[in-house]
Amino acid sequence: MRLETYGTLDELSAHLGLLRSYAGVFFSDEIVRIQEFLLLIGANLASETGNKLTKINESNFGKEILWIESCIDKQDAELQPLKNFVLSGKNTASAAAHVCRTVCRRFERRLYRLQKEQTVDKNILVYTNRLSDFLFIVARLLEK
Repeated sequence: MRLETYGTLDELSAHLGLLRSYAGVFFSDEIVRIQEFLLLIGANLASETGNKLTKINESNFGKEILWIESCIDKQDAELQPLKNFVLSGKNTASAAAHVCRTVCRRFERRLYRLQKEQTVDKNILVYTNRLSDFLFIVARLLEK
């Protein structure tokens, strides 16, 4: 399960890079920040001792979770309330964001399974969940 989890995290980061190339200047800084934090999460998951060997800690997580939640709130304010299901594919960038969102959800499911084998910092799960919400809003904004 560990290998599946790391592989899914790597896949998510690669898809985020693709999204960044499709979206151009839109969300570029945010995506880079997310990719950099995902590298720290990967190092955390790879370490048997968790946070002790990586540059990630409770403070990092708190800061990143608050940041991504503020991005969600700010960007959600620009959108109309949802009244229907969203179909992806309106344009390449928004479709790429939806792919990122679904890979992020798969990574979240892998994390839950990995918990059965090793300790997983609960903040990784919280951050991952919020990241998928962020990506959904990004997809909607890129459709505008």
